Amino acid sequence: MFFTFDGIDGAGKSTQIGLLADWLRAKGKEVVTCRDPGSTELGEKLRGLLLDHTGTPIHRRSEMLMYMAARAQLVEEVIRPALAAGKCVISDRYLLANVVYQAHAGGLSPEEVWQVGLVTVAGIMPTLTFILDLPASIAASRFSRALDRMESQGLEYMEKVRQGFLLEAAKRSAGIVVIDATRAAEEVHRNVLAAVEKNVLNTEH
Repeated sequence: MFFTFDGIDGAGKSTQIGLLADWLRAKGKEVVTCRDPGSTELGEKLRGLLLDHTGTPIHRRSEMLMYMAARAQLVEEVIRPALAAGKCVISDRYLLANVVYQAHAGGLSPEEVWQVGLVTVAGIMPTLTFILDLPASIAASRFSRALDRMESQGLEYMEKVRQGFLLEAAKRSAGIVVIDATRAAEEVHRNVLAAVEKNVLNTEH
């Protein structure tokens, strides 16, 4: 099983990843969690370039390809071996984030980003993706730290990101679950578990 969590920053991904990992472990599953970009030496270096305020200009296409390079390393070094060993994997973001941030909100072609992405992940796609949805203004009010390079692009950009996630979810409803992230964390977690049990665990029997 391979689960990914996405949505604009501030939606509560880290909390929900931790809760789902604990629930799966309580059911006797081995769980590997990771973040995209990151969780490998190369991925963390690229993450620093992409998210830190370095002052280095990065074109959207270059930005997209840097994310893809980090993801290719993550797939081959972490995700593919874990899945092959029968473990559950939960990733904080994945390919869908590129399609939304650099295409829907950033001006690239969603179809082209999907095509590059499919080459990048080489067959490793999530069993289920959770989009934690909330308005950009509410997400921004939750930050208690300095904004990273992507978050600093303003509320208008972030609202385009949110709408991009919803557009992709409408197109790919079989593999994407949208959850109202304005609710309490416990309620969001119950919605996540309901989707896992309906879409994944029921199909294992």
